[in-house]
Amino acid sequence: MKSIPLERHLCFKLYALSRQITQAYRPLLDSLDLTYPQYLVLVVLWEEKTINVKDLGARLLLDSGTLTPLLKRLEQKGLLSRQRDPRDERSVTIGLTRAGSAMKEKVAEMPEVLKNCLALDMDQYHSLMNSLGGLLDNAIRSNTAETN
Repeated sequence: MKSIPLERHLCFKLYALSRQITQAYRPLLDSLDLTYPQYLVLVVLWEEKTINVKDLGARLLLDSGTLTPLLKRLEQKGLLSRQRDPRDERSVTIGLTRAGSAMKEKVAEMPEVLKNCLALDMDQYHSLMNSLGGLLDNAIRSNTAETN
């Protein structure tokens, strides 16, 4: 079997692109003492205001073993609070603090950073978002089918 050169591996292109985008975000996130996954948690909370940890994990495609330390660090930074549901001690709800809500203004330039990094016009951006959304949905379905 003939091997495929690295440059022709779609998985490598996606991985390398993800790293480049994260690297473009890094200066802004570093100045706010945030990691990219922490930023993503805040993005969901800016949308939802409060969410249970299980639902947050489903939105971010992260398991509880990855998510719990992230949430603990964000709580230690004063950006979110965690509370156990009194009706079900296993369920934890998280919500933004004032500092977490205020962080939204500090990252307002993130879309511009991405736009500059990828040099896309709006039509290209929307087309790429649609394509990536479809690919992600297909991959999730495929991986779900394999585990069932």
